This record gives sequence, structure tokens and C-alpha cells, in this order.
Amino acid sequence: MGKSRTKRFKRPQFSPTGSCQAEAAAAANGTEDEEEDDGPAAELLEKLQHPSAEVRECACAGLARLVQQRPALPDLARRDAVRRLGPLLLDSSLAVRETAAGALRNLSACGGFEVCDDMVAKDVMTPLVALLRECSTGLDSNEMSPQEKADKNRNSVESIANEAVNVLWNICECSSRAVSIFNKEGCLEIVLKYLRRFPTSVDLAVSVAYCLQTVTEDNPELLKSFDGTALRVLESALLCPVTSMEYILLKTLVAGTIWNLKDIIPSKSQAEIINAILKILSEVLEVNAADTVIQMKEAETQRLKTAAETEDILANANGDGLVEDDEMEEIPHKRKLRRKTFISDLLPPTDKELRETMALLTAQQTALEVIVNMCCSEDPSDEEWEELSSSDESEAFMENSLSECSGQLLSPLCLSHEIHTALTTCLIPKKVFEKTASPNSVAIDICSRNPTWKPLIRKLNTIQCRALTCLQSLVSLLDLDHLGGAPALQTLAQHLSQLLFSQPDFTKHADFLEAISSALRALLQSMAAKNIPQCMTPEQLMTLCRAGIHSSSIGVRVNVVSILGITGSVLAKEDGTLETLKTIGCFLLEVATKDPSLVVTGEALDALFDVFADGEEAEKASVQIKLLSALKEFQPVFKTKIRKEGRGKYSPDQLCVLDNVKMNLRRFVAYQEAVEKRLTS
Repeated sequence: MGKSRTKRFKRPQFSPTGSCQAEAAAAANGTEDEEEDDGPAAELLEKLQHPSAEVRECACAGLARLVQQRPALPDLARRDAVRRLGPLLLDSSLAVRETAAGALRNLSACGGFEVCDDMVAKDVMTPLVALLRECSTGLDSNEMSPQEKADKNRNSVESIANEAVNVLWNICECSSRAVSIFNKEGCLEIVLKYLRRFPTSVDLAVSVAYCLQTVTEDNPELLKSFDGTALRVLESALLCPVTSMEYILLKTLVAGTIWNLKDIIPSKSQAEIINAILKILSEVLEVNAADTVIQMKEAETQRLKTAAETEDILANANGDGLVEDDEMEEIPHKRKLRRKTFISDLLPPTDKELRETMALLTAQQTALEVIVNMCCSEDPSDEEWEELSSSDESEAFMENSLSECSGQLLSPLCLSHEIHTALTTCLIPKKVFEKTASPNSVAIDICSRNPTWKPLIRKLNTIQCRALTCLQSLVSLLDLDHLGGAPALQTLAQHLSQLLFSQPDFTKHADFLEAISSALRALLQSMAAKNIPQCMTPEQLMTLCRAGIHSSSIGVRVNVVSILGITGSVLAKEDGTLETLKTIGCFLLEVATKDPSLVVTGEALDALFDVFADGEEAEKASVQIKLLSALKEFQPVFKTKIRKEGRGKYSPDQLCVLDNVKMNLRRFVAYQEAVEKRLTS
């Protein structure tokens, strides 16, 4: 199992506020009929050089909105938006600095790997690092500038630092050059100074923790910079009291960072640190996310009701309600009241309850990802071949070892004693299992009826998928006893089957299908290895496989043919399974000969080797479906495809596996010739 964080997840983005919001929206929604030179990008970039700070701020805000539209990205790149925005990170106006950083944050979040690499190439890191240093100095000062005092909430140094750290995080996640600059420029010391402010600035601390988790992964050069002082900063954040869900997220991210630092932790402290990390992750997973969604939504409803009642009381106390701005000149002695608004206007996009709920769900997702990473081996992983396929180079292959030694679906993983003990002591398997359940229907209904809460539905579904991926790792790694014994595995198989087949449209949810097929694959392999009766019927498995083989995901297709290989190898040893084995054989043959991916083809051939390696029923089935003639006809085609397609499309590890499959195919054909000769003689 490879690292779980191999793709970028959607990032929280900067939203323009204040007087520039309407102008930003208008610029971002510029008409498509405008000429290229007169489009919104050209106009906004032109305004970046305006003498007025307010105009520059509004231009940055407009760009922050515009970059969220993917079609606008090439035009912005052509017009050198990064080079024109970069200097504004050091603008004399704090408001411009913040909105410029926000625009770059959105650009790095929306643009992906290529855009982030381009940002580094265009030297965005120079002004960014300078800004981070200036903010660090500003935060050390006990006095605020007059400009900060004028608009303390929006334009504080802290807000600017938060936007800048988000830019740094996004770019470092996508660009190794950015990480190298992070190392060389001593950015660690700067961001750790920000992290120290966690008691009063949890938003900034969370952004720093995200960044640290990213830059400490696979970065031995940076690990040398972590001295005792740096580790104590992390420790203090790890042990901070939880006064809100955002602090739960902070502790989870810091736990992930400390895991990345495991190589510099003295061996005598390894067990203690691992236990501390998993204790925190366990506590995060303990919280019922659905209950939290329901409670937080009720709290929000009550808050809005109270706010509305308060406004009504104030309105009634002032006769006709509210004093308009133009009345203030005539009645200077009256206290200015806010104009009455719709209730929805009282709920900003980042309201307290929604932020709290999102923080918890993100913490749970992160906790599951960290657990998966803890279970990873440094050996070749399933992402190099969606898990290494089976191969056995001994001549015994043709006799009986094919059924025993091949079908090795999971790359050989192992856990240290410390991790193994901590996982079981902290009840991680049980809590991961609970998170694999389908999201609570009441919570889903609440979110679906509220536009600002609707994104939480995707988050709840993502947690389920991460839990299934985590379950796959645990099933592959832990001893049977630590998983609850044979009855627990059978219960788990029934649970996964119910999850899958209770959703008639499961094929439409690609992430879910890949996660649950991976979990089933690992579980069925574990059950087969321990001779535990399998609970899913052949009919259910064929339904899954027939649906999954049409998926655009290679991972799903690899999983389903592997599942058939496992099931078929078990059935081959039983009586009365001839017809089922014929169905499985025909299905695998079709996949092997028709799937466009050589990875899937190789897995399907391996599955055929597993199913028809041994057993009287398997031998009869192989003859009746004419397996030998089909494979002999396909053998030269497979060799040609490897030669023509392999070098350009597949990695060296995948090619190595495919070469093994090719060799095993030759041996298996010879074995089948012997079987057919014996049965027909």
C-alpha cells in the first residue's frame, strides 16, 4: 500500500471581502464576448500598477476570483500574472499584501502541479519568503501600526501571514524546487514561530501545521534542522488543550508531522512517540461526525434565531426600525444601527459552526491518511503496479506451487512491534471499521438542504473512502487475533458486501468503488490464506466484477480481477464448482485479451494462473472453456504489446512484473498442455 497523499485534495481558498467583493465577482464573471485584449484578466493585471492602493487591492481580489475559473489560467500565465502579483506581496498597503497573497493562494490551489512549478520558476518564492520574514518581525512587535489599528481584523499581519503560509504550503506540495528553497532559506524557523501562536491564533497555526506536514515528508535535508527547540514547539502544540474542533485538527496535523520526523527520534523514545500519535488519532476518530453535524446545525439555527430576535428588539426600540446612512447627518446624536438584512446575510461563508464541523471532518480524514502512511512499507507498493502481481520462478510452478505461492496480491508489508502494539492498544481497527459505515442519512439530509453545508456531504463520503483504504492496510498487516479472529473477518466481509450492494448505483462513485474493492481484495486474500470460509456468493462477486471492469480506473479493474482470482482459487479446491469456475475463467480470459491496460492484462493472467493451477474441477473447467488454445493464441500478442507499448507507458517496476507474467504464461501453457493431454488421453 502506498502513501495515501499521492494526489492533491481541494484546498480552502481565499475569498475577497469588503468593498472589493462585488468588483471581484464582476471581474471574474466577465463576458465571454469580450475581445481577448479587453478581457477581465488584462484589465485586472493593468490595475495592479495603479497608484491607488484601493484599486490595487480590488484588482488582486478580482484575480483571486478569476483564477478559480480554469479556462482563465492559460491567459493569466501568458500575461505573466505571477511576476506581476509577486511584488505586491511587499506592497506598502497591508490590504494589498493580503489580497495579493490570496490571489496567489488561489492560483496555487487551482492550478495544480504545473502552475505551482511555473510559479517557482517565475521566482514567486523570493517575495513570498521576504513577506513571511516581515510578518514574523511584525508579530514580534507589541505595537500595531496606525494602518493595522484602522482595520485590525482584515489587514492584520496575522491575516497576511496566514495567506502567505497557505501559498507556501500549496507550492511546496507540488514543487520539489519550492521545498528545496524552503530548506535553504530557513523557512522552518519562521513557520515554527507562527506555530507558537497556537493559543491565540489557531487559524494560522493550522495553516502552518498543514505546511509542516507537507515539507517534512521525505525531506531528510530538512530533518537535520529539527533541534530540541523545534521539537518542543511541536510537542506543545500536540499537547494543547482542545477548546474547539480547530484544535483537534491542529493536533492531528502536528501528529502527522511528528510521524514524518520519526527517523530523527531516538530509538528509546520511539514507542512513546508512536503511542502518543496514535492516541491522538484514536481520539479524533472517536468523535461521531454525524452527531456533530446535527448538533452544530442546530446551534447555528439557534444563533441565527437569536440574532434575528435581537435585531427586531433593536428595531422596535427605535420606532420605525433603523436609521439609514443618509439620516445620520440630520440626527448626529443618534447611535448608528446596522441596516436590517435577510437572515442569510448574518451567516458569512466561514461561520463558526460550519468552520467547527469542517475542522472535525478534515481532522478525521487526516487521521485516517496518517494511519495508512504509518502502515506503509518502503518496499515496492501497489501504486507501482496497483500492488505487485504474483510470480514464482521455480519449476514447481507447473505442478502445485502456483496455487500456493502466487496470487500474492499485496506487496510484503510489515509493521514494527511499536506500531503494531500501539494500533491494537488504541483500538484503531475497531474505530476505522466504524468509519467505513455509510454516512448518516439525517446528517446528509441536513447538509443537502443548506447550500453552505452541502460541501460537507462530499467530506463525509471522503472519510468513508479513507476508512476503507485504511481498513485494507490493517487487514493486510495485522495478525488474525488482533483483527478479532475468523468471526470478525466474516462479519467484516458481510459488512463490506452490504455497503456495496445496498447502493444500486455504486458504479457511479469511482472513489468509493476503488476504496471498497481494495478493501475486499485484501480481506478475501487474508481469509483465503487462513482458510476462512468466504461469505460473499459467487453471484455477488460476479456482479461486482462485471460492473467494476467497465470502470475508467485501472485500480478498480485490477482489484476486481484479483478478487476473482482469489475466489476462483478457493472454489477450485471444492466439489461442484465447475460451472462457476467456467464463468470466472471466461470472464478473466476476456479481460486479459481485451483490456487496453497491460497492468490489468497482467493481473487477469495472474488470476487465471491462480484459478486453474490445481484441482479436478479447475482442470475440467479449463478444458471446457478451451483455456489452452486461447492462451496460446494470445501469447505472441501479449509479448508484442509489452515490446511495443511497455517502454513508453509503464514504469520499470511494472515492466519487471509484466516480464514475470510473460515467463509464467509460458510455463502455465506448458502445464495446461500436460493437463489437457492427461484428461483427453
